[in-house]
Amino acid sequence: MSTKITSYSMRMNNTDYEKRFSDRLRFLRNRQGISAREMSIALGQNVNYVNLIENGKRTPSLRGFFALCDYLETTPEIFFAGESGTDRDSTADDAPVELSAALAHLTDAQARAVLHLIQAFREPQ
Repeated sequence: MSTKITSYSMRMNNTDYEKRFSDRLRFLRNRQGISAREMSIALGQNVNYVNLIENGKRTPSLRGFFALCDYLETTPEIFFAGESGTDRDSTADDAPVELSAALAHLTDAQARAVLHLIQAFREPQ
């Protein structure tokens, strides 16, 4: 088992993870057309907070990460599900995760309406 841990840790070091995190944050923020300064201020942080994270000079706390996700209206699962640094709106891999997260916020009546809509798409024309 230690061989597996060693070989995996050799493939990616902390810098790789931090870069992927920073790139993903930048991608999600830019996709929504939000400036780093605007987001920092809205989070109640120093005006350079998001910029420092995106440039790898600061790492948010767990509470800070959840605040970033809330502000971006995403979940930690969706945050990490996407490919970092790409200019795509969504991939087939992200769609089920995003749909599941969106459904979790609906009332029962709204969820049933969405289910009926999905079933209508599945019926042969």
